[in-house]
Amino acid sequence: MAIYNFSVIIEKDKDGYFAFCPELQGCYTQGDTCEEALENIKDAIRLHVEDRIAEGEEIPQPESVSLTSLAVAV
Repeated sequence: MAIYNFSVIIEKDKDGYFAFCPELQGCYTQGDTCEEALENIKDAIRLHVEDRIAEGEEIPQPESVSLTSLAVAV
């Protein structure tokens, strides 16, 4: 069993929490709580990676991750 590390971003909105993995296009989910969204994205990533392995596709790994907040005047 291989261990992979991925970035996960979780955003809160009026309906709950939205989680996605930037390295795996189309790999996203949601949850009522942050913890639920985190568990759901873990399952989504596992299924996504299993599918890529079965298809013989490369598993992308992040080279570096940066997160910042940016104020924009409009």
